[in-house]
Amino acid sequence: MSSHRGSAAPLAPPPPPPEADTSAPQGRFGALAGWAQRHRWAAIVLWVAVVAAITLGSTAVGSAYRNDFTLPGTDSQRATDLFEQHGSDQAGDSIEIVFKDTAGVRGDKDRVEPMLAEVRQMAGVADVRSPFADAAAVSEDGTIAYASVTLDGKVEEVPKEDVAEILDVARHIATDDLQVEVGGEAARNAEDQDPPTAELTGIVAALVILVLLFGSLLAASLPLITALFAVGGAIGLIGLASHIFTVADFTPPILMLIGLGVGVDYALLIFYRYRHELLAGAEPDEAGRKALGSAGRTVFFAGCTVIVALLGLVALGFGSLQGIALAVAVTVLVTIAASLVLLPALLALFGDRIQRHVLKQRARAAKKGTTEGNRWRAMAGAVQRRPIPTLLVGVIALLALSAPALGMRLGFADSGNDAKDTTSRHAYDLLAEGFGPGFNGPLIVLVKGDQQAGQAVQAQLATTDGVAQASPAMPSEDGALSTVFVYPTTSPQSAGTVDLVHHLRDDVAPPLEHTTGAEVLVGGATAASQDVSETLADRLPLFVAVVVGVSSILLLLVFRSVWIPVKAAVLNLLSISAALGVITLVFQHGWFGAQPGPVEAFIPALIFAIVFGLSMDYEVFLVSRIHEEWMRTKDPAQSVREGLAATGKVITAAAGIMMFVFGAFVLSPDRMLQQFGLGLAVAILLDAVVIRCLIVPAVMQMLGKWAWWLPAPLARKLPKVSIEAPEPR
Repeated sequence: MSSHRGSAAPLAPPPPPPEADTSAPQGRFGALAGWAQRHRWAAIVLWVAVVAAITLGSTAVGSAYRNDFTLPGTDSQRATDLFEQHGSDQAGDSIEIVFKDTAGVRGDKDRVEPMLAEVRQMAGVADVRSPFADAAAVSEDGTIAYASVTLDGKVEEVPKEDVAEILDVARHIATDDLQVEVGGEAARNAEDQDPPTAELTGIVAALVILVLLFGSLLAASLPLITALFAVGGAIGLIGLASHIFTVADFTPPILMLIGLGVGVDYALLIFYRYRHELLAGAEPDEAGRKALGSAGRTVFFAGCTVIVALLGLVALGFGSLQGIALAVAVTVLVTIAASLVLLPALLALFGDRIQRHVLKQRARAAKKGTTEGNRWRAMAGAVQRRPIPTLLVGVIALLALSAPALGMRLGFADSGNDAKDTTSRHAYDLLAEGFGPGFNGPLIVLVKGDQQAGQAVQAQLATTDGVAQASPAMPSEDGALSTVFVYPTTSPQSAGTVDLVHHLRDDVAPPLEHTTGAEVLVGGATAASQDVSETLADRLPLFVAVVVGVSSILLLLVFRSVWIPVKAAVLNLLSISAALGVITLVFQHGWFGAQPGPVEAFIPALIFAIVFGLSMDYEVFLVSRIHEEWMRTKDPAQSVREGLAATGKVITAAAGIMMFVFGAFVLSPDRMLQQFGLGLAVAILLDAVVIRCLIVPAVMQMLGKWAWWLPAPLARKLPKVSIEAPEPR
């Protein structure tokens, strides 16, 4: 019996659609499955050959991953461009070799100077400034000193191997009395990291969950094999594409784990529908065609929504983010192809064995008197009896988790966030100890004018509140620029440093430009990080609007309903904001032992793009099954119960795999990947458990037949797009 407690309104609901013909052909996706079944060996060999060729080609050619954090139009980027145009040494980034000797570092000159001379001749080095040639490079008590090594390019342009050699040469002179550490962004990137374990952890977790779900190693292996083939092909393609497009060097681990999660997810959805058709009495080949005709369509549409969400990153205008978007979109595209071609071929190859196992499972369940989906059907019934309390509890919980995100502070991790046993963290702490907290994040003020203007600017900066020290104005080679290093009284990630940057740009620089006639720009890594963070925050609303708008239009076309896309957009935004709230608590406020600091500036955009797309997967899979039942029975309450009974188990299993795969990022030594993994895992957990299993059934129950309402004028204008099997002609 249908329960209408909390349903939409006393108005007459829209009329039910005509009865669906269950004997409808399976369309192009079923035909594709039929081809893969008939040519199973050809399809498998073709996939192996293509992946092998791509892998060999990418291995032979190599990759050209590079970061692009340029941000045209900002003071920091303009300062960098002027450095390069006028031949200033500050055009390149630098690293610091830090020394500590409690007896005084000046006594180690005979050991330090030969090492610095060797470093000066090494690849990637533009200049070396000895601490013994600059009194400001030695602390007041004489126990800590640093040598500045200016590189011949930005961090992303200097090979890590060259920087690693500098680290080895510098630390080679350390003794029991003399501590030698190397700091700076380039040193952080070049330092040896722990061996990668995330991918292996994700694969093992996926296999365990699949075995528990299907009770068969063979059945569990097929989705995993499909995913591995897809990831293998995608990695090779992206490696080749990196020679043409800008692809960040941190893309491969993101690509591998997302590809693994999505690949298993899509293959699992198709395989589960295949198993359902076998239980309904279909023969293996027929079950494969039916599964592709229904779940295959769902996977194709869901994958398209993920790609749309990822390509929305292009709207942000950042080279590295655009490269990530391209890489993951290609991975999803290859995954869709593997699910629609390789998986049907594997099912055809092992179909008889899988059928025998499935039928044995059904016989054992029949002896026990259990029916698959009963627990999910019962849970849906419980939600339908109390839809409003269920909805309120779920929404309040998500809003509570989202609240900390309102205070999220974006930025970039620096050496102060590194593990305490790394040389970059040791160098950071020594510099803060010897020269003050602001020394690790100097602001580089560029003065485009004569040397007198540079001296006037330096004098004013030295007396500005929040400035601990301002170095003498250093002219460029052509004398057109002067550079002043400004050391804040606060640490690089402090809110006080952010305020100082704004104060220098808004209050200090304009009067100086007026009196000197020079152009004054505030740049450097700290200011550039702030520019990137603020620009991303400003552009994020446009990005969200584009992704939500396009995805909602796709859902409107597919389900021909106004309320389905509205519900999906609101709930997906809730799950994403809750995940960002958890990230804020853990990484910004230091919960569970994490090093407190800002949330990486790229994280909100990356998580939104990926989670919004993946959440649509579950939305489409669940709602499409509800829609199938609605087309068959015209009973909205029963449609929700049967839709959840048919998909609850597989959605939960898919989410469990995603959680473990993405949660494996937390094992990474990289702070950004840790935040990325935690955010994805939390978002998927909330989406699968709280939203799909509780809130969606409650909302659908309250809407009743109005869930499928579409104004008649709009219905006439919209093209007909369906993810269910086509009706017979």
